[in-house]
Amino acid sequence: MYLLGCDIGSSSVKVSIVDANNGNCAANTWSPLQEMPIRAVRRGWAEQDPETWWQNLKVAVYQALKQSDLNPSEIKAIGISYQMHGLVMVDKNYQVIRPSIIWCDSRAVNIGDRAIKEIGRGKCLKHLLNSPGNFTASKLKWVKENEPGVYDRIFKIMLPGDYIAMRMTGEIMTTVSGLSEGIFWDFANNDLAGFLLDYYGFNPGLIPDLTGTFALQGRLSKAAAGDLGLMPGTPLTYRAGDQPNNAFSLRVLNPGEVAANAGTSGVVYGVSDRISYDEASRVNTFAHVNHTGKEVRLGVLLCINGTGIQYSWIKRNLLLPEITYDDMNKLASGIPAGSEGITTLPFGNGAERMLGNQETGSAVFGMNFNIHHTAHLVRAALEGIAFSFKYGMEIMEETGISAKVIRASYTNMFLSPVFRQTLADISGSTIELYETDGSQGAARGAGVGSGFYSSAEEAFPGLRKIGVTEPEAKNTEAVNEAYNRWLRYLMSMMTLNKT
Repeated sequence: MYLLGCDIGSSSVKVSIVDANNGNCAANTWSPLQEMPIRAVRRGWAEQDPETWWQNLKVAVYQALKQSDLNPSEIKAIGISYQMHGLVMVDKNYQVIRPSIIWCDSRAVNIGDRAIKEIGRGKCLKHLLNSPGNFTASKLKWVKENEPGVYDRIFKIMLPGDYIAMRMTGEIMTTVSGLSEGIFWDFANNDLAGFLLDYYGFNPGLIPDLTGTFALQGRLSKAAAGDLGLMPGTPLTYRAGDQPNNAFSLRVLNPGEVAANAGTSGVVYGVSDRISYDEASRVNTFAHVNHTGKEVRLGVLLCINGTGIQYSWIKRNLLLPEITYDDMNKLASGIPAGSEGITTLPFGNGAERMLGNQETGSAVFGMNFNIHHTAHLVRAALEGIAFSFKYGMEIMEETGISAKVIRASYTNMFLSPVFRQTLADISGSTIELYETDGSQGAARGAGVGSGFYSSAEEAFPGLRKIGVTEPEAKNTEAVNEAYNRWLRYLMSMMTLNKT
């Protein structure tokens, strides 16, 4: 029996086919080979056409079937992981009526700030565990205020994964975990957050019906099967946002366990069994994949919009086309810890929640034209990203999440030995690396939802730990000095941003 997992990201769409019996990955593909474009009409905006996700999914599934040499009939269940917090809107004909406002778009910051003041911080945090902030609900309010003609045409709103599920099955549904990430879920009442819908003036009928995270969520339609090269009737049995799913893919399910990843954005995600929240909403709390009304499993999420995107920006704009990420990592390894005084802030991808929704922008400090060269800048970028993780993890500790061990897949920024070692050194955490990714996690989730695995804990045959990075005392002084310098520059930029 084989399981197919789809991970709908903002950079690419990834697909894996996993052998349910032994957990081995029979295929792992992605499309496009370069990052998908993000449309930014104004500063702080970020949009994508959902049709682009579907077209790249078609390519990735085709490639996965070819790579695995499997007959489509051997795939028995499908799972979806997707970029969180996005807003997709369709009309009564299930047609998308405007580009999706995606996760890193910051146009609704002021709307969320106004909402928490007028509703009351205490009520928002008690019921939503977050400020309405710059999440899906606030993005929808922006559409209502600024594009009333578009708003009036809405039949249903969806998260990106709900949209892909709709394209697969013809059914529009969502999950409690998904509603919580959009700030539509009332944890105190275990129900849709009616008070927030009333405040924003939303008709509850815009919200899709609920389905379980691990459950039969529809079957592949004849049209979708033709598009994807799969068998009609194949069940869709799992969907989750990319960060809960990434944690699931690393078998992070229980209180105290912590996952991290660093792609376009950076994330640290810890599981808690108690209702907790950050008073300033710099980190956020959502329903984890295994959360139920009877057993609390919440994911405390630190999201840093600008991390790996800074590294890719340097590669695209400052280096020769033939330079690879592996070449960049080798360049960085030849520079001592602390980058000999260069400091970078990676926050150039929209407003940062952990900075109080400030949009400071990225910056480079301390460059000396007689000392520094490209390798210094590359290393400083890796260190600046690691330092942003450390800064956010200090906030997480206030909610009870202490990352003594961080589990991460051997992908993206965690491919860099310099990044891993800097993060271990500055955080004091041991980093465990696993051979998995979000699309493999989605495939395993499909195995749970289909009933092949008896529980989420049973879904990990073949999951391999492939490396461990421990903090090294020899780096402590240089890394701490560099981090303190980084903090001073960050505080200066935040102060300047307020003036």
